[in-house]
Amino acid sequence: MAPARPSGDPTRGSCCLKSSVDSSIFRGVRIAAKPLVPSSISPVSSSALTLLGLETSCDETAAAVMRGEGTLLSSVLYSQHEVHRRYGGVVPELAARRHIETVEAVVTEAMGRAKVQWSDLHGVAVTSGPGLAGALLVGVSAGKAIAYAQGIPLIGVNHLEGHIASAWMERPDLPRPCMVLVVSGGHTHLYLNTSVGAYELIGQTLDDAAGEAFDKGAKMLGLDFPGGPALDRLAQSGNPAAIRFPRPYLDNNNLDFSFSGIKTALLYYLRDMDRSGHQRPAADIAAGYQEAIVEVLVEKAFAAVRRYKAHALAVVGGVSANSRLRALLAERATKVGIPLAIPRGIFCTDNAAMIAAAGHQAYLAGCWASWELEADPEWSLQTVQSSGITPSRRERGRNASPPLPTTRRK
Repeated sequence: MAPARPSGDPTRGSCCLKSSVDSSIFRGVRIAAKPLVPSSISPVSSSALTLLGLETSCDETAAAVMRGEGTLLSSVLYSQHEVHRRYGGVVPELAARRHIETVEAVVTEAMGRAKVQWSDLHGVAVTSGPGLAGALLVGVSAGKAIAYAQGIPLIGVNHLEGHIASAWMERPDLPRPCMVLVVSGGHTHLYLNTSVGAYELIGQTLDDAAGEAFDKGAKMLGLDFPGGPALDRLAQSGNPAAIRFPRPYLDNNNLDFSFSGIKTALLYYLRDMDRSGHQRPAADIAAGYQEAIVEVLVEKAFAAVRRYKAHALAVVGGVSANSRLRALLAERATKVGIPLAIPRGIFCTDNAAMIAAAGHQAYLAGCWASWELEADPEWSLQTVQSSGITPSRRERGRNASPPLPTTRRK
């Protein structure tokens, strides 16, 4: 895949939403007379393929338009941080309601920034799982409506596949087999990526994800929401060697993770500190806590690279934006002489550009969804062969009906 080449800096800033949305995503859309059938479409080349990507799996409403192999025409994101800050975490019902309120404006702005018409689209790629059920349903419903109205293919994208695809958006030359560490608020997984669309799950968290450990640690320290970035900022002024926390599962001869114990260690440390009457050295605590999590991630990732003789390492997901993790990864990659890909910050957290990128791969492979595509909060990405015919895809609408040829409606 070619590098993501922003046109007019399409990723800059967030979506500017009006108090009420008076424009419809269907305005100017020609409604197809009947569902998409092979006889009604004609071929489209990879370089001309224009996709709309939609992402609503958690607390960000995002839309992006991508053309060809990585030319990003627009990427719009509306964050709900202000909605959930008072609760110290994401409230699923509030997230779904805000998606309903904002999805039309976000899609409209993405289409406007991209300077494309509805008739220019060749397909719609949408996150259909995993994630929050209500939040996913909003994106899937919008994606199905647009695709049906335009008579173009609908592509259900696994959220983790989207993160994996982000590694190649700006590093299209990243060699395979590549070890991919997906690390976010809800996921900590190691995949061996042998070819486009082929993954082998070789390690995962046994309890909490790394991002969850960061968020809960930040909450114990009384930091603002979202906790992960707040803890990262505080840790930058602390000494990571001042307070040593346990490195969970680091000495085990496997590639799995466990982060529940380190949260407990922080809880007890803070309890004992408060009982002693001493003032909390907040910056040093944050730095030491962060160092423990990051060190485990780095050591496990490079252990996987060695064990599977991977030619490169990619680290994706929201936690990959952590400054200390990026620094240690870069240092180790330089030392061992292996290519390292970490997306820019705007592509680390949830975004629709990565969904469009993953959708591009699925479109060309003929892995299109049926109109019965449903939101699947528990959609796991296990071992996936390049053929795309696996239980993790077949039951989620990706191949619920025979795949249509890689063609475009007339």
